[in-house]
Amino acid sequence: MSSILTNTAAMAALQTLRGVNQSLKETQDHVSSGLRVGKAADNAAYWSIATTMRSDNKALSAVSDALGLGAAKVDTAYAAMDSAIDIVSEIKAKLVAASEAGVDKAKIQEEIDQLQEQLLSIAQSASFSGENWVAGEGTKSVVSTFVRDGSNAVSVKQTEYILDDSSVGNVLFGMSGGLIETSTGIIGTSNGTIGSVYKMDITNFTTSDVGLALTAVESALKAMTSAGAQLGSISTRIQLQEDFVSALSDSIDSGIGRLIDADMEEESSKLTALQTQQQLAIQSLSIANSASQNILSLFRS
Repeated sequence: MSSILTNTAAMAALQTLRGVNQSLKETQDHVSSGLRVGKAADNAAYWSIATTMRSDNKALSAVSDALGLGAAKVDTAYAAMDSAIDIVSEIKAKLVAASEAGVDKAKIQEEIDQLQEQLLSIAQSASFSGENWVAGEGTKSVVSTFVRDGSNAVSVKQTEYILDDSSVGNVLFGMSGGLIETSTGIIGTSNGTIGSVYKMDITNFTTSDVGLALTAVESALKAMTSAGAQLGSISTRIQLQEDFVSALSDSIDSGIGRLIDADMEEESSKLTALQTQQQLAIQSLSIANSASQNILSLFRS
């Protein structure tokens, strides 16, 4: 039965066209954005996971920057300690020369004075971003990573470096009230009658005193070498952590992509198919709408 009031064929064709247009719009959105899940309505679970992972990745990016800053601090401290080791080695050589009979110790002391002042200059200059790791006390730290555990609790982990201003510690000098304290630290702590490496004056030293000074300097070199090794190991750990954070960030990006990125080959095929379906649906609607005109022709004489 045909009716001029209710065109069921046109209604069906229109419904089909609406469905095709909706699917076509979604596919075009996927193609233009490159995302299969661009908003929560597309897939609430995947969108939630991807949003959290993106947030974590931004935190990891900040960790990477912090690691770079920490590496600069450690490298500055290591460069200072390495230079100080060279200077103290020079002092050691001067003491060996001073042990020779008949040597003018006052002249040698003049050279040692300059080396001692250079040690202080190194300690004063070894500051990066307001932190000095070769002159001071307390605990220094660098950010190492951002962690989300199994219960979704987040935390920032740090690598700590405890400054020890004793004669067998890991700093050249201590610090008091924000100022370098030249009576503490590896080269500032006194070694009895011969004084500290920084303040010793060999002008009136006996041969025995020179021997004690050599022993003190050798002990200082041992402590400085140990401190340099500590700094080197931290620097290596930071580099390894930087590499890991970079790889972890790439892995998270890849994981996010697997959840929400559109398969462009599939979307391209769907787009072509839907465009064809749209054309057919339009043609079907046109045919259905022309049915009433066919009914009108029955009443013509």
